[in-house]
Amino acid sequence: MKILLAVDGSDHSYEAVRSLKYVARAEELHLVHVLDVPTPAYPMMMPEVAQELYATVERNMRDDGTRLLDRIVSLLPLDTGPVTRHLVTGSPAEQIVALAEQHKADLILLGTRGLGPIKERLIGSVAHRVLTFAPGAKLILPCPLKTLKQILLPLQGTYDAEHALRFLQQKIFREPATITLFTVLPHTRPPWPVDAASAEQMEIHALRNAQDFLNETASKLTAMGYPTRVAAALGTPVGGILQEVKALNADLILLGSRGRHGLTRMVLGSVSHALLHQGTYPLMIFS
Repeated sequence: MKILLAVDGSDHSYEAVRSLKYVARAEELHLVHVLDVPTPAYPMMMPEVAQELYATVERNMRDDGTRLLDRIVSLLPLDTGPVTRHLVTGSPAEQIVALAEQHKADLILLGTRGLGPIKERLIGSVAHRVLTFAPGAKLILPCPLKTLKQILLPLQGTYDAEHALRFLQQKIFREPATITLFTVLPHTRPPWPVDAASAEQMEIHALRNAQDFLNETASKLTAMGYPTRVAAALGTPVGGILQEVKALNADLILLGSRGRHGLTRMVLGSVSHALLHQGTYPLMIFS
């Protein structure tokens, strides 16, 4: 497995470093720090002076970046795999995506400082953009991943289940955590008139069908060596997931991106982006 670990010196990026102890040993570990050098914003400044000022700032930031990478390497958990350092200049999100594509990363790890839902929707964030555009799986940490014993895996049909099985077959995690397969169904009523008791029976029937689907998928995961349990509920996708992860006291939400890419995902939004905006639980997204 090829892993790209992006760090910026924040507490959240150090949490991303610590999370390496929960994922499988890397075939290649690419450690990247991006220098987002500010351009002098003084319109009356002579071009030569502005260029010299930019060069000085970049040189100082590069020195700081080199020291940061040295420190991160010293903090890496044992047996993380061979490390390659990348110190690049540009937009953090664009550079992370470009390096992930160049090195065919299977997993990107990064912390998020959490701009908050309103500001992030307006201007975006590195985590949001990486989630939108980068290939492979992403482990995004708005909070520490203190242990990895309980994983919540929301599924919304056979498409999600097939992709989840394919992803988990790669043995991404160092130790097999218990996986709770979860689906949330909307409160719906048929278009024809029906009494409350009949509507309730229809919902009960739908939940039973959902649990049968989850049990079938769980049996395949059990055959791979994963302890499993299943749960189904009525509600909205994001609300249902957050309620279940809290009740379960899960360490990680594992979620498929449902095949949306680029502008389609940015415009339409997704459950994974909504959960990222919540900034409450560690989130791993696979495609």
